[in-house]
Amino acid sequence: MNEIIKSLYDRKSVRVYEDRPIPEKMKQIILEAAAQAPSAGCQQLYTILDITDQKLKDELVKTCDNQPFIATAPMVLVFCADCKKWYDAYLEAGCSPRKPGVGRSICDLMLAVTDTAIAAQNAVVAAQSFGIGSCYIGDIMENCEEQRRILNLPEYVFPAVMLVFGWPTKQQLERTKPQRCDQKHIVHENTYRSMDGNELREMFGYQCKNRSFEDWINAFCNRKYDSDFAKEMTRSVGEYLKQFENE
Repeated sequence: MNEIIKSLYDRKSVRVYEDRPIPEKMKQIILEAAAQAPSAGCQQLYTILDITDQKLKDELVKTCDNQPFIATAPMVLVFCADCKKWYDAYLEAGCSPRKPGVGRSICDLMLAVTDTAIAAQNAVVAAQSFGIGSCYIGDIMENCEEQRRILNLPEYVFPAVMLVFGWPTKQQLERTKPQRCDQKHIVHENTYRSMDGNELREMFGYQCKNRSFEDWINAFCNRKYDSDFAKEMTRSVGEYLKQFENE
């Protein structure tokens, strides 16, 4: 197995870090790796916020579901899907551009979110190559009003991905990576295949352990899918989408 593949297989979310900084040279390489990611039309439809202000990190703890390790992470990046900068450039050049929208054939926001997520994953892979751990924080999509205020987010800019980075503690390095579903359930040949109840039970069987499928799924549904934070995220993303509903 080559080193890149091994790095991808070994990588897991890291939420506890050693108290030491990430060297500036490594940080810049990680950021440049993000910028080298594939991008729709090479537009780089994202802007990366490098969060260096400790007070701002402390605020992000509160707005991102009270996760204290955000405040202690030596590097925090917010990857914003950015439909604004190109629109501004078109205006600057004297064009008469339409406003960004969600339902257009080029699907501005979806393209920008895709660009953003790919760039973020490049940063994760680059960090992993140095032995630097990382964790995605989906809660950055919550609390739209507060995130807009503290990050100064204008219209057509959506905080799609947040990543925290740091040197893993020994415990984190030795922690077992969570198991993934069997590939036969994840990879469908040529066309989508809806799975029946038996296959769904087989796919998630490793998660249930000593519990019934019904007990585990109900608990997971309540903890994740129907949780308060999921409801807030749905509301918040709806607020962000309103700025694109101009067609």
